[in-house]
Amino acid sequence: MLKPLSERQKTLIANNIVKACDDIEALNSTGYNYLYLCSGFIAHYNLNGFKAYYREHSLKRDIEKNYKQNQWNNFTVGVDRDAEYYHSKRDVYNMVLGKLVAKDELDAIQFMRDHFIVVNVRA
Repeated sequence: MLKPLSERQKTLIANNIVKACDDIEALNSTGYNYLYLCSGFIAHYNLNGFKAYYREHSLKRDIEKNYKQNQWNNFTVGVDRDAEYYHSKRDVYNMVLGKLVAKDELDAIQFMRDHFIVVNVRA
């Protein structure tokens, strides 16, 4: 039976992957070991091969594109032996997506502040 990821493990993995979306060189073996087993990611010989691929491609785009396949909805707790493990993997994937969306929104807000002046006009 596979042991579900702890909350600490989930956070460490998610934080590393989000960091790697900005700089693939930041991806460590923990993040890589999680990602290469996710659906939709090209198998690579090792971490260095994965990094080489994502120097030329968008890791963020692939994470977003493969969202549905990485929800592990075909595993039911109480029915399937390793459901809790796969649901903990889903938690990580969704944590990564949430952090990416939040980062995009904060970047957009900062862009607006840097490039636009808000003027209130009252009649």
